[in-house]
Amino acid sequence: MSFSAGMYIFVGDPSIFTNLGYPSYIMYPLAIAKILGMVAIWSGKSKFLKEWAYAGFFFDVILAFFAHIAVNDGEWAPSLIGIILVVVAVSTKNKLIKTAPNNG
Repeated sequence: MSFSAGMYIFVGDPSIFTNLGYPSYIMYPLAIAKILGMVAIWSGKSKFLKEWAYAGFFFDVILAFFAHIAVNDGEWAPSLIGIILVVVAVSTKNKLIKTAPNNG
């Protein structure tokens, strides 16, 4: 997520989104949302925000996968890897929470 957010901000190639049928202006709000999602996950302040950040990342990679499939540009593999990584991150996080000792 940090790589794609950085790419959207620093490279800023609008053809990334226009080739998929999205408006080019969506690039910057999406980059900001990804950065805020990473901050929510890394800070650990709110379980609610963490869950929504993971959900947002999952929706992002699922929609990217199907957008690439729809335009048949052959660039769907990174999105599929992203789906797998988000699912593994969430399942690993849940296993760590279940095995953590209670502090009370």
